[in-house]
Amino acid sequence: MKKHIVCFGDSNTHGYCADPTDCADGGDRFNEEERWPCLLQKHLGDEILVLEEGLSGRTTVFPDPLHECMAGLDVIYSTLMSHEPVDLLIVMLGTNDTKERLGANAACIAIGLERLLNKAISVPAWRNGQPRILVIAPPHIGEGLYLQPEGEAMGRGCPEKSRALAAYYAPVAERLGCAFLDAEGVAEFNNIDCMHLTRRGHAQLAARLAELVPTLLP
Repeated sequence: MKKHIVCFGDSNTHGYCADPTDCADGGDRFNEEERWPCLLQKHLGDEILVLEEGLSGRTTVFPDPLHECMAGLDVIYSTLMSHEPVDLLIVMLGTNDTKERLGANAACIAIGLERLLNKAISVPAWRNGQPRILVIAPPHIGEGLYLQPEGEAMGRGCPEKSRALAAYYAPVAERLGCAFLDAEGVAEFNNIDCMHLTRRGHAQLAARLAELVPTLLP
């Protein structure tokens, strides 16, 4: 059986494209030749199965009053059990947690991440009972967010919170025995909404993970 890597995230794992001119198909989602989980699959080869579990709007633990089923905590058990045995879980969340309407600062978002990770560790889906998790702090939301309609819905304070996440995430990952990657400066965001990866950003993240992931697998 192949080794299973589950990529659990939000729109930047799902592959939302804010700029149709940046997407080969001209739509609002990057295709299988562009999304970072698919590119990671190509880097790693046929002995590993990279599984996409990205949902636009997903948070760590916070329900969103405007959208259904956004809290990662609510689905992490079923997600991992669906893909057992799991060799590595990659979690990249936090961008949506910064929304003003959710009322969480960076410290609270990190507490939410810790709760999500503890739940993931407890799920009996790990190969040989050995949890292996990589936590990715997403690139920082840019101030240009507020030049777009999306900025109004996100609310105030999102860039500031996102810039603070990595400093809170790193000790959580260390405390729980998880690997950690700060994606700021690794993968670029677009200049339209300043919070979604470009096609180049997806390729950059996949390339960095292709170096890191083999060191985390059994």
